[in-house]
Amino acid sequence: MTPQEMRTLFDYNAWANRRSLEAASALTAEKFVQPMGSSFGSVRDTLAHIWGAEWIWLERFQGRSPSSLPDPTQFQDMANLRERWDELEARLLTFVRGLAQSDLDRAFEYKTLKFGAYRNPLWESMQHLVNHGTYHRGQVTTLLRQHGAQPIATDLMHFYRERATAAGA
Repeated sequence: MTPQEMRTLFDYNAWANRRSLEAASALTAEKFVQPMGSSFGSVRDTLAHIWGAEWIWLERFQGRSPSSLPDPTQFQDMANLRERWDELEARLLTFVRGLAQSDLDRAFEYKTLKFGAYRNPLWESMQHLVNHGTYHRGQVTTLLRQHGAQPIATDLMHFYRERATAAGA
């Protein structure tokens, strides 16, 4: 995977996250935190899980291996989550934009929360981070539908089409 391909993948990830946050912002404060029986309970908890995974992977990419994910209850409302997400997104995209091919190909070592220590090329873990977000944004879409809210398409092809339209292609 090339640095440009990785930048495109992470631009997509940020775009899809922003769209999910936008759709979730239509919920009332009560629906935002309402337990729904999903993997992470509520819309807030699922979005907080995506945010937490991006945070922990960025920490790992920078040589640190935190021992736990952040507590989702720190996000009392959508505005608080959005503020923290904007900050993390900027840090993550700055990291990605600074990568060279040698960075992506280097052996990357980290500790997971449950499964021990691993070593693999950095690009594999970075692809995993985006794939992980895609999976959980799908859960957010289901939760939004269950709440009667209108989810927004976050498919990669929609990202490509939107970029092409914006570029005048």
